[in-house]
Amino acid sequence: MDVKVVTGAIQESDADGIVVNLFEGVDVPGGATGVVDAALGGPHGGPHSGPHSGPHSGPHGGPHSGPHSGPIQDLIAAGDFEGKAGQVAVLYPRGAIPARRVILVGLGSRKDFDDDPAEAVRRAAAHAAQKARDLKVERMASILHGAGSGDLSVAEAAQAVTEGTLLGLYEYRGQKTDEPDKTPPQVLELTIFDDEDVSSAQRGVDAARAIAAGVTLARDLVNLPPNICTPTYLAQAAEEVAAVAGLCVEVLDREQMEALNMGALLAVAQGSDTPPKFIILEHNAGRADELPTIVLVGKGVTFDTGGYSLKSGEGMQTMKTDMAGAAAVIGALRTIGEMDAPLHVVGLAPASDNMISGRAYRPQEVFTASNGVTIEIVSTDAEGRMLLADALVYAKRYNPDAVLDIATLTGACYVALGGAAAGLFSTDDGLRDALLAAGKATAEKVWPMPLFSAYKKTLESETADVKNSGSRGSGVGSSAMFLKQFVDYPAWAHIDMAGLAFDAAGKVTLFRDNPYVSKKSATGFGVRLLVEFVRRWTA
Repeated sequence: MDVKVVTGAIQESDADGIVVNLFEGVDVPGGATGVVDAALGGPHGGPHSGPHSGPHSGPHGGPHSGPHSGPIQDLIAAGDFEGKAGQVAVLYPRGAIPARRVILVGLGSRKDFDDDPAEAVRRAAAHAAQKARDLKVERMASILHGAGSGDLSVAEAAQAVTEGTLLGLYEYRGQKTDEPDKTPPQVLELTIFDDEDVSSAQRGVDAARAIAAGVTLARDLVNLPPNICTPTYLAQAAEEVAAVAGLCVEVLDREQMEALNMGALLAVAQGSDTPPKFIILEHNAGRADELPTIVLVGKGVTFDTGGYSLKSGEGMQTMKTDMAGAAAVIGALRTIGEMDAPLHVVGLAPASDNMISGRAYRPQEVFTASNGVTIEIVSTDAEGRMLLADALVYAKRYNPDAVLDIATLTGACYVALGGAAAGLFSTDDGLRDALLAAGKATAEKVWPMPLFSAYKKTLESETADVKNSGSRGSGVGSSAMFLKQFVDYPAWAHIDMAGLAFDAAGKVTLFRDNPYVSKKSATGFGVRLLVEFVRRWTA
């Protein structure tokens, strides 16, 4: 989609559809919506649509309360439009204004909007864009929801509208050979009133486009079937990302991993005919000595059978998504590179299948990780932490200010948090707080979990330094404690995003009723969280 910033009044646009908004509980629309209503036939028209064409002011929409009403006010009076979040109505101007359609989208209650205006705008923009797609609109124009009286800056509002639109129009068709039923709009014009705000709005658009590109990449990678998205394919995708975003890239093969003594990762990989890859992406590699360093690590199990600790047939149905952590890191590095974040950021994605064969690793075997820690295998289905173990050891070579890993690690975390957030474990309060703030800003929520020393007891082994899985009742905490055995730097965080990578039934709590997160498809969770964390980080 081509996103443009244009100046002028929204009621003067000749787009196939223009988008305005309404808060719940408003009797008479004001601001840009009031001007459009008046132009459509109400009594209080005029050229003034406010400095940002943003939401109307006040619970009653301003001073317009004449005896006549326009069609938007008629909708309100009839009870056909209440301004609830996600509600959409379409009006046809019949030549009263140049646009062919007016798409009216509800913003919900003012209180809920004020609690998180950027998220409210993202959702409203997604609803409007999806309606435009349903109507086969090719060119749409929108006011900046949330600017002006919505308390968002022009840049923030432009980013939120663009982000919600682009993500809300995402559709994965995979290997389908038929033509899609609906074609999304090809052009979005963000209409602003003042020329002096163009550069600010463009900054917001540029940020949103970079973010959406990273999320789209992650969604596509997770959605791909596992016979296509192999470790080799992931590595090729990373190389393409590096070319687009100006990153350095290196891909280690099995022999190089053997030379680095990555025994934990290679234990998982030895059962598959598909070779493992260790993917390294680096932003600002040439300035590593002068900039703070952040290392992002993503689990890349491209298919997980559970190994000899075999999953059930039902449990295996979504195991192509077990590389969603790696996809999030690769997607985030694409966005970080395009944004040219003023940090040295490294992305590590250890990638392997977890299969059954005559070479596959078995329970009770012992392997040595690259830091010399010996690991007794209790469950071959606790494979993701084995990949992460060697990646976390590798991260130390960058002398990082902070290391963050993200993984679809334990079903227990999804049970513990009910799918409302990802679990967050951290050894540093500042890192924890930065991730909490990033989660709030992006609505990709994380929730702090404890790293109790008692969890280490559950990992005690009679034959090795540590077991790869603890007791059944300690699944979330013991998995994080296992990873901690491979951390040798003060600021580390682990995000367990299990259950949030793929909303198979369209019922995951965190994404319920969210129009810009794909239903029954990959969500792209983690990309926006990681990008926002990097944007906010100060060493």
